[in-house]
Amino acid sequence: MKRILQISLVIILVFSANLSAQTTEDVVDAIVREATENSQLEYLAHQLTDVIGPRLVGTPQMQHAHDWAVQQFGEWGIEAENQQFGEWQGWERGITHIDLVSPRVVSLSGQQLAWSPSTGEDGVTANLDILPTVENQEEFNEWLTTVEGKIILISEPQITGRPDDNWEEFATEESFEKMKKERDEQMAAWRENMEHIGYGRDLNKKLEEAGAAAIFQSRWSRGFGANKIFSANTENIPVIDLSLEDYGMLYRMVEYGDEPEVYVKAESKDLGKVPTFNTIATIPGTEKPEEYIILSAHYDSWDGGTGATDNATGSITMMETARILKEVYPNPKRTIIVGLWGSEEQGLNGSGAFVADNPEIVDNLQALFNQDNGTGRVVRISGQGFLHSYEFLQRWLSAVPSEITSHIETTFPGTPGGGGSDYASFVSAGAPGFSLSSLSWSYWNYTWHTNLDTYDKIVFDDVRNNAILTAILTYMASEDPATFPRDKAVLPINPRNGEQMTWPEPRTSNRTGLD
Repeated sequence: MKRILQISLVIILVFSANLSAQTTEDVVDAIVREATENSQLEYLAHQLTDVIGPRLVGTPQMQHAHDWAVQQFGEWGIEAENQQFGEWQGWERGITHIDLVSPRVVSLSGQQLAWSPSTGEDGVTANLDILPTVENQEEFNEWLTTVEGKIILISEPQITGRPDDNWEEFATEESFEKMKKERDEQMAAWRENMEHIGYGRDLNKKLEEAGAAAIFQSRWSRGFGANKIFSANTENIPVIDLSLEDYGMLYRMVEYGDEPEVYVKAESKDLGKVPTFNTIATIPGTEKPEEYIILSAHYDSWDGGTGATDNATGSITMMETARILKEVYPNPKRTIIVGLWGSEEQGLNGSGAFVADNPEIVDNLQALFNQDNGTGRVVRISGQGFLHSYEFLQRWLSAVPSEITSHIETTFPGTPGGGGSDYASFVSAGAPGFSLSSLSWSYWNYTWHTNLDTYDKIVFDDVRNNAILTAILTYMASEDPATFPRDKAVLPINPRNGEQMTWPEPRTSNRTGLD
């Protein structure tokens, strides 16, 4: 028995020595191998986008996503919890069904906007009208007396449903220039008329007060089939976004006097105030447990699609990074936190609240790595205005395989981000937060806040690239014997106003939701 114990002790000591003797190259190789041979990205993306779906703050799907993440982290042996930071207006999307019933019958393509009121079970059948051309608000107010019981179309109709790159490929130069000139003239005339109307963002409320039955819009994203989907701002009538094609058809019917009639049924539930959360997972540090590295991504989305590239891709990158590190680097020197933030889309609310509520973490932050802007591989990293960012980030990047870093352009010391994504919540507090900015993949016109932001737009090779990059950066930042200094660079002159740039101020998070 004594000999068995001695042998066992020797084995344990040898195993421990092998672990401690691991070189940076060994750990990097293990990260790459785990990420490529045992990737769970496709599964995570499927669960988050196909099964749970879009994650609009205040919806049951958002809560489902938080609970699922905690469970998933737990299956990997990582402690996680949902931390409430406020509340929001609860809402649940139901079906949206729209039919043209006269002068012909056809179902139309569209959906209600977020937090849109319901039509009720019976739906609404109504004639349509478009905004009038007026010289002043008094003329518009007179027209408002005619809208009761009608569905009002409030968006500018598009001259073409083809994006510019399609015109560039196929049109003659003269035809393309002619189209752009007509488009510019129409846009200028539309903007001028909206100034005459004078209600700005209160237009929908004025139409509602005047008795409109519903509001139709079409916010084209300048890509085939892509529309931006945001929120309604009415209390009792639905706001529906229609495809460019169907909206244009209805608009022309009104213009030509065809007297179109539409049936719309939009179901939704007002759930009252509901709690809002950040999901926080933690891998405790061993040597410097009170210093932190944060893997950051906003977890919420708009709900026109399923929030795949904005920002399921960033979220699963950070989840997969944590899974990989738990497998190959389970005892980091510094504590690793995963922050899946709520309500980013309404103003960085979740991350801003975390910064305000956790000063001890912010004050001892070694680095935060944030990924948000789409499915592409990371191609840009800025030092965010920190004077010594070059020294640290280049040291950490030196361990990353060249096939990943060859695509990355770095800027040092850079300038601090004041908004745009959750790293800015930390940078504004003077903490080293870095955006892992990705390749476009036509993000802005095809998937950013659109109805097309779905699983099939994810480029998994690029997301896997980003998980490997983030895992290695996290490992290097954790192992670094030096603590990242907070010295700020002298900021450049702002070319827009000729004044020296200043460090951004922290925002106050909205913790009470929609009014």
